[in-house]
Amino acid sequence: MSIHEGHRQRLRQRFRQEGLDHFDERQVLELLLFYAVPRQDTAPMAQALLDAFGSLAQVLEAPREALEKVNGVGESASTLLTLTTAVGRYYLVNRSAQSVILNTTGKCGAYLLPYFYAKRHETVMLLCLDAKCKVLCCKEVTEGSVNSASISVRRVVETALGANASTVVLAHNHPSGLAIPSAEDVQTTRRIAKALSLVEITLADHIVVAEDDFVSLAQSGLFHPGVDLED
Repeated sequence: MSIHEGHRQRLRQRFRQEGLDHFDERQVLELLLFYAVPRQDTAPMAQALLDAFGSLAQVLEAPREALEKVNGVGESASTLLTLTTAVGRYYLVNRSAQSVILNTTGKCGAYLLPYFYAKRHETVMLLCLDAKCKVLCCKEVTEGSVNSASISVRRVVETALGANASTVVLAHNHPSGLAIPSAEDVQTTRRIAKALSLVEITLADHIVVAEDDFVSLAQSGLFHPGVDLED
């Protein structure tokens, strides 16, 4: 057994016995990279990634192209690192899907949060519900830059009609800020609510997400479903 293989075996055994609670960021990355880089010391690559991006979270959220600019990081390693975050998002969405009756703002917000997990760009989602608040689907409407996304009213309406929704909840994230609705968010909400009302679909809320926090425009008094429609 080589010195590297012995170290790998000890680190894997430590994880099996203790979990990750007592690992530092470099060790977590080192362990993860074992499965993309065989028969090689992955500690220098793990440290190089942390030096380049600043933290484990930023490494896992980095684009594949940026990861591959770090010395030693090839296609296998970049794919594994980006897959890790994607699997985490998929898991959270899959788990939240067990709660299919969303009849409160809190339930809607909790259901929507996983869809924005580790999203680097502003993304707009539309949650479609039937008359009993049962989830029909939750679809991405658009994805924009880090700071803004242009919401297509037509696409929102088409998505809601395609799902045969009675009620919808709009949601978008602020990737680099707080979950505080802007004046533009409020105006967009009213514009979409008016368009949906013309096809007899109610926009129940617009939820703004930032990391693990969310704010409801309806609960904040910034939007009144069925009433606060733009002229």
